[in-house]
Amino acid sequence: MLRERAAHLLAAIQNRRAVVLGDLLYDSFVYGDTHRISREAPVPILSEKRRTAMLGGAGNLARNLSSLGAEVRLISVAGNDADGEAAIDLVKAACGDAKGVVRTPERPTPSKIRYVSNNQQMFCVDRDPVEAVQAHTVSDLLDHIKEALETSDILIVSDYGRGVVTRELVQAAIALARDAGKPVSVDPRGHDYSRYDGASIIKPNAGELEEETGLRVSSDEDAATALKALKAQLSRTQAVMVTRGGAGMTLLDESGAIHHHLSRSRDVYDVSGAGDTALAGLSLAMAAGASLKDAMEFADLAAGVAVGKPGTATVSPEEILDAAQAGEEAPDWRVMSRPAMAELSADWRESGLKVGFTNGCFDLLHPGHLSVLRHAASVCDRLIVGLNADASVKRLKGENRPINDQATRATMLASLEMVDRVVIFDEDTPAELISEIRPHVMIKGADYVADELPGADFIRQSGGEIVLAPLMDGLSTTNIVNRLRQDG
Repeated sequence: MLRERAAHLLAAIQNRRAVVLGDLLYDSFVYGDTHRISREAPVPILSEKRRTAMLGGAGNLARNLSSLGAEVRLISVAGNDADGEAAIDLVKAACGDAKGVVRTPERPTPSKIRYVSNNQQMFCVDRDPVEAVQAHTVSDLLDHIKEALETSDILIVSDYGRGVVTRELVQAAIALARDAGKPVSVDPRGHDYSRYDGASIIKPNAGELEEETGLRVSSDEDAATALKALKAQLSRTQAVMVTRGGAGMTLLDESGAIHHHLSRSRDVYDVSGAGDTALAGLSLAMAAGASLKDAMEFADLAAGVAVGKPGTATVSPEEILDAAQAGEEAPDWRVMSRPAMAELSADWRESGLKVGFTNGCFDLLHPGHLSVLRHAASVCDRLIVGLNADASVKRLKGENRPINDQATRATMLASLEMVDRVVIFDEDTPAELISEIRPHVMIKGADYVADELPGADFIRQSGGEIVLAPLMDGLSTTNIVNRLRQDG
C-alpha cells in the first residue's frame, strides 16, 4: 500500500469507535535464567528476574485498536478473582474504562502464564473456564452491546474459545449491529461458523479455514476455493477473508470477486498477536468507509509491522507509515495530492473535526512563519497548509526565487508539530484549492485584509470564518534574503 493511501486511512480511522465482543484473557510472563537442574525431578530451575502482564484474547485486540487511534468499548467477562481485578485495571488503561466487562463469581478469569528463559519460552500454564457464560450474564452483555452500538462505528467479534462468544450471544449481537446499520467483523474459533452468519466479514487464518472446510489452503487457488466453499455455507455473510502468514491474504468480497494480496518478505517473523493486529486494521478501515480490498491491504500492512516485533505487540500509526511504500511525488507522507487531500478533508468534516487552512511560499522558514502556524493550529482541529509550487513562487517573487525547491519546503512544513497535512498548488492563489478542500476556517497573517483574500468569498458563502493571526515585526523571507545579499 502506498504511503499516501495509508496516511489517508490512518487519518480517517482516528477516534473511530469500536465495540469489541470476545474472551478477555489475563496474560502474564515470568522471565529468568536457568543454570541448574532440580534435585526433585529432571527439570530446569528458572531463577525469576521479573514479571510482566498484559491483556490477551479480545483484550489484545482492544490494545491494538487503541494504539491505532480508535476509541474502544470492550464487552467481555472477568471472574471475581485476583486475575480479574488485574485485567480490569489493564482494560481501563487501554480503553479508558471497563464498563462493558461483567464480573461473574461462577467463572475464573481465563489466564496464561508463560515462563521464559533466555528469550525461549519453557512452558505455558493455562487456566480456562470449563463452562460457557450463563444466561443472566448473556443478558447483561447484550445490554452493554446495545448501549455501546448507539455511538460506535463497528462491532468486532474476537472469539478465543473461552465460552463468552456463545451462539445465542453472537447472533443477537450481530442482529443488533445490523439493525443499527453498523458493520460486523469476526475473528472465528472452533467449528461451525454458522453461529457468525450475518457478519459483514469473517476472517479465519489458513489453519482455521482448512479445519472448517476440510480443504487445503496452500496456494492462491486453494485459498479461493476454500473461501467459496465457506461462503456457500453462510448465506447472510457478506464477505470472507483468510490470512495466510507470509503468503499474504485472500479476500472473497461482497460481489463474489477474489482478491489476493502478497505480503512483503521480512527478516523477522513472529506471528504472536499478528492476527489481532490484522483484525484491528481491517475493522477500522471498514469503519472509515474503505473498500474491503483497501481494508485488506491496510490490515496486511499493519500485521506486517507486528510480525517484525518479538512477542505480542501493538503497532503505531508512525510504524505503519514507515512500512508503507513511498509514492513518487510525495517527499513525506503528510504531503498529499490535491484529490487525496480533498477526500481526507471531507472525512475530517464528517467526523466533526474543525478543518483549518493557511497558505504561503514558506521559502525560508523563520519564527514569523512558526508564530502564524501556531496560531492557525490553535483555532482548528486539523491544519492544512497550502504551499505554492516552484513555478508559482517564481511568478510571484521573481526569477531568483524560491531559494528552496517545493519538495524541500514541503518536507520542512510537514515536519512541524502544528501542521497536519501539506498540499502543493500550482496557481498563483489558493482560491481553487480552498474550494476543493472546503475548510471551516482560513488563517492568514494580520498584514492581510480578510475580505480581500483569495478564497474569502467561498469561505463566507460556506459559513466558514477567516482569522487573522498576529505577526512578529520585521520578519519575512524577503528581508532575510535581502540581508544575506547585502552581507555577501
